[in-house]
Amino acid sequence: MPTIVVEVMPKAELLDPQGKAVAGALARLGHAEFTDVRIGKRFELTVEGPVTDEVRATVEQIAVDILSNQVIEDVVGIHYPSEDGQDAAAGDAA
Repeated sequence: MPTIVVEVMPKAELLDPQGKAVAGALARLGHAEFTDVRIGKRFELTVEGPVTDEVRATVEQIAVDILSNQVIEDVVGIHYPSEDGQDAAAGDAA
């Protein structure tokens, strides 16, 4: 069964307190080469049957309506399995 991956990130203009905390921890541990960290969410949706254009449209709508809070988050990627089993990204979904 194919798995579709949806990636959601906080909007770029909003503060990401978790990311700031991780960036601070990295610096304290001697990893100063990493200056910024953003933390997001990853959703995996398993599909019964093939990934058709209708399924793709449904996933894009679900990503916006249910998986993300459009006030503070952006859907930054939706990745579909291709015919050969490799990942095929849909690009920016929102």
